[in-house]
Amino acid sequence: MTGWKTSAVLLAVVAGASGLAGGYLIARRMPSAEPAQASPPAAQDDRKILYWYDPMVPNQRFDKPGKSPFMDMQLVAKYAHDGGEAGEEGSVRIAPGTLQNLGMRLATAERTDLSQQVFVTGTIAFNDRDVAVLQARTGGFVERVYRRASGDVVEKGAALADILQPDWAAAQIEFLALRDVADRSLLDAARQRLRLLGMRQSEIDRVDHSGKTAATMTVVAPVTGVIQSLEVREGMTVAPGMTLARLNGLDPVWLEAAVPEALSGSIRAGATVEARLVAFPEEAFAGTIVAVLPEADAVSRTVKMRIELANRDRRLRPGMFANIRLGGDAMPVLTVPAEAVIRTGRRSIVMLAEPEGRFRPIEVMLGREGGGRIAVLSGLAEGQKVVVSGQFLIDSEASLAGLTAGPEPGDVLHRSSGRVEAIDGDEITLSHEPIPAIGWGAMTMSFKLTRPDLAAGLRPGDTVAFALRGVGDVFVVDQIGKAGAPK
Repeated sequence: MTGWKTSAVLLAVVAGASGLAGGYLIARRMPSAEPAQASPPAAQDDRKILYWYDPMVPNQRFDKPGKSPFMDMQLVAKYAHDGGEAGEEGSVRIAPGTLQNLGMRLATAERTDLSQQVFVTGTIAFNDRDVAVLQARTGGFVERVYRRASGDVVEKGAALADILQPDWAAAQIEFLALRDVADRSLLDAARQRLRLLGMRQSEIDRVDHSGKTAATMTVVAPVTGVIQSLEVREGMTVAPGMTLARLNGLDPVWLEAAVPEALSGSIRAGATVEARLVAFPEEAFAGTIVAVLPEADAVSRTVKMRIELANRDRRLRPGMFANIRLGGDAMPVLTVPAEAVIRTGRRSIVMLAEPEGRFRPIEVMLGREGGGRIAVLSGLAEGQKVVVSGQFLIDSEASLAGLTAGPEPGDVLHRSSGRVEAIDGDEITLSHEPIPAIGWGAMTMSFKLTRPDLAAGLRPGDTVAFALRGVGDVFVVDQIGKAGAPK
């Protein structure tokens, strides 16, 4: 064993010596290496640096390079001609090559007939305006119930119960006794007493013709509908004023729906709607809005409306589900494609295309939407070009260039005329004519005045001409004057 270890050590020493010798020989044969020369210095960038920024947080700017406080990365320099260049008029210039890569598309702001289509869901309900309540006029006893129960559908005139009413017998005997009396006023008084006791005219005529009393009253359905409640049972005692039955008509029925608060301004009583029920998917039912309730739901932020639907064949049953289409009146308004709008949450922006490849973010006020287009109430003028595709990247360039969206210079004023209803400080209430440019009909509204002195000399009842300007998401009175051009 000892001899084997000695041999292994000798072999290792020989191998190491051979390696050193080989390396020495190779070094002797190769030419000596020249000293490594430094790479040529990088060309200096002549572009002006505007600031440094973190690409993940582009709106935060820094005046010197360094490490980003937001991410584990170095800040990036923003150059004066780095793809997007801020213009003197608040626009950004995008290089032609960049525009080509974006596949940018433009569209023209133009006037179109736009009707807003609103789709909501609703439920069929009983018509609470078609309710009949039957009450006892006098005391009595239930002799018979005609096998009716709550939920049964009955025709008008169907018998519900027979009630024996002793007071009827005495009143009828008196009436018959007075038929042969010359004093007509006494007979009329006896006849009126029978009516007050609850006898129908047909029953009074039958007693008059037959000369026989009938103390039993048959309670009949006054309308065709469903029995909501039937409070009588055979053998019961009936007291004056007691409710005997309650019925609800079935034609027409109500269709109740909740409309989002933001869309509630486009609905009004009297408008027609189209409803499609799950039970009859291939059939459209026409209805009319009969009421828009005055209170909005504070939780769901919706406004409830009632639609009246004809139900002559009684196929529409309370509780059924329906899809409803509300169609607004078509009005010519300035529109752009809906996809051109950038919604930030607090405001809406479009990218206005200008000559020489420049673009400017413009804040706009939006109106109704339909058919892939959306109304622009303020911010744009007819014929201007807006970006439809690629606007988000252009908006990013504008943000990096320090541009913020503002109203278009020379913003359009919307003019109309009307009557002054009230003036309260910097607020004025006007009953104005339709303003088709922004899709408004004639109505009475309150507006803020851009200057309180605009209302100087005006009084309630004055006929005025005025001009509205969009500010944020509201309209304010920018010009107003008596019965002529606004001042």
